Amino acid sequence: MTKPVKIVGARIYLLSIDGRRPVIVQLLTDGGVSGLGDASLAYGSGATAAAGMIKDLVEEIVLGEDPFRIEALWSRLYDHSFWAKGGGPIVFAGIGAIEQALWDIKGKALGLPVYELLGGKCRDRVRLYANGWSFRAKDTRELARAAEKVVADGYTALKLYPLATVLGGPHGKIAHVERRSLPREAIELAVARVKAVREAVGPGIAIMTDMSAELTTDAIIGLGRRFEEYDILFFEEPVDPFDVAALKKVSESVAIPIAVGERLYTRYGFRPVLERQAADILQPDIGNTGGIMEAKKIAAMAEAYNMRVAPHLCASPVATAATLQLDAAVTNFLIQEVYPYRVPEHFAVVDRPPELEIKGGELAIPDRPGLGVELVEERVRPFLWAECGG
Repeated sequence: MTKPVKIVGARIYLLSIDGRRPVIVQLLTDGGVSGLGDASLAYGSGATAAAGMIKDLVEEIVLGEDPFRIEALWSRLYDHSFWAKGGGPIVFAGIGAIEQALWDIKGKALGLPVYELLGGKCRDRVRLYANGWSFRAKDTRELARAAEKVVADGYTALKLYPLATVLGGPHGKIAHVERRSLPREAIELAVARVKAVREAVGPGIAIMTDMSAELTTDAIIGLGRRFEEYDILFFEEPVDPFDVAALKKVSESVAIPIAVGERLYTRYGFRPVLERQAADILQPDIGNTGGIMEAKKIAAMAEAYNMRVAPHLCASPVATAATLQLDAAVTNFLIQEVYPYRVPEHFAVVDRPPELEIKGGELAIPDRPGLGVELVEERVRPFLWAECGG
């Protein structure tokens, strides 16, 4: 295979599958090697903006560059995009998607999986926790039955959203809390949901609760204390992640490990949380925090503060494949999020979706070159949003 010398083009795909909108970039090189990356804004708002960010970055900075010079190019994207200094999910989703694609190119050109370029394997398999399994449950009884199915499928860990105001919504979506407040009956329902899941799965299964920063600090402390008896592995995003003082207050008041990170971006965004030791577990998402190496740097910073990482993951199988490369090469890894219950069309966009290789609630680290997946052209062609370069 000819070593690529420069990046000559890009294809940007804005998918729409079952209510979610993954954004995938494919970088093209003059050596015939291409690479994939995912901007992880597949739910909520921002996918179109992330696609546009990728297009701007490729056309203004990336075209003509050497794809092997990943650190140098990341620095150029950070220094010359202007908006990266100040951050935000759109700009770092764009940078992160491009950075993943660069690693994919380099790994394929060298015939090595990306983890070999990051220091090699620390583990051969990763433990997973299932997410997305609860979205279609219409009441607490259905929620408990859904949790039992997850365990029957071999998972030893699962996460739920106790504060979701709507379950069983369109496309299996949940509706989040508005105005930081819920009536007492909704709070009692949140406790009942956690209790029902714990009783359904028994004591040997890890449960995580994602609070999505939806209540005021005092309210979330009160709710967190009520969750303590249910042996929760971690209490995710109890308050706004950038409000480090509030995060610290919760961590000092609730006897459950605090996890945070899907809405923090780059090592600079995580730094205040680390310095204040306001959380126990960090959750960088390579698709919006700046890429694989940026997440690895965050993990190294966490290690210096005696913390573990549980990478956030919410997007396409491209993001799953990229995150597995990080998981393999991080020493202080805890557990990996995965969405195994999405519609088949979600997984069909790549040739080897990792989610379809899960066994016993674990995933083996793939040994294929690069990220280990390729796009299925006929599946993604209808979602081509923009092309750049030659």
